[in-house]
Amino acid sequence: MSVKALTPVAPADADAVRAWFKELSDHVQAVDYAAARHLFAEDFVAFGTYTNFVHGRDHTEKNQWRNVWFSIDKFLWRLDDVQTFVSPDRLFAVGAAVWDSIGYHPDGKTFDRLGRATVSFARENVGDPWVATHTHMSLFRDTPSVSHGNKPVRS
Repeated sequence: MSVKALTPVAPADADAVRAWFKELSDHVQAVDYAAARHLFAEDFVAFGTYTNFVHGRDHTEKNQWRNVWFSIDKFLWRLDDVQTFVSPDRLFAVGAAVWDSIGYHPDGKTFDRLGRATVSFARENVGDPWVATHTHMSLFRDTPSVSHGNKPVRS
């Protein structure tokens, strides 16, 4: 058997992974936590900034998302560069992506807040939207870990 990382991916599957990233960025920009919940399995596992592993969507929202989303601006994934890997049965996938955003120093001056993520996805049927089962998001080296912005929260 010859395993290859870059095997062909059905265009619909890759498009659906990019759509997931796009929708997440829309919710981050809107600071709309409730609207983003369906993108994640209830019991998904994340690597966290504030704890080693964060178990569950509710815990992640409380301890990760609500510490970041309101404090940054212009969060966008580089959708044209998303790397997608899909299992042969097309029910499991991994997406790797880079994001751009603006962070704020305590004095209000901005900084480029760039990062990357690896997200694992699952779905019950081919053609269903992808749901995240695991996320690992991290800032690029030397990027300040805290942003001091303060946008209103939608939900």
